[in-house]
Amino acid sequence: MELKLQKILRNIDSVAIDTAPFIYYIEENKTYLKALDALFTLINDGKVIAYTSVITLIEVLTKPMEENNEELSKKYEDLLTNSEHLTLIDIDRDIAIETAKLRAKYKIKIPDAIQLAAGIVNNAGVFVTNDTNLKKVKEIKVIVLDDLIK
Repeated sequence: MELKLQKILRNIDSVAIDTAPFIYYIEENKTYLKALDALFTLINDGKVIAYTSVITLIEVLTKPMEENNEELSKKYEDLLTNSEHLTLIDIDRDIAIETAKLRAKYKIKIPDAIQLAAGIVNNAGVFVTNDTNLKKVKEIKVIVLDDLIK
């Protein structure tokens, strides 16, 4: 999977990332860790600019906050808010309009549409997710992690 993802990203200068890849990376999911290590190394080295929406911050902090796991919450916050080459995108008018278009066209959930809109509005080359339902979106190239390991 690592090589497949690196090959896909070879000519890409920016990427939008859904919530699941952040969870897999921070919590060191063995299935996805090598590929995500490669992705986040590209981001940290400034070879790829990354975007994700504030939805990611909401989603990744919920469980650690429920469990009073301040250490895990801090890891997520640090990754999402202190990275020079990763931008946390707020929901503004442009994102809202693009979200509505995606929802109308594809009948997808609001959080998914916001995540995709954050990438589309910022001209990301690909959207990295593990949600196969989002492959139907054509406005941005959707990369599903599970498809890379088949």
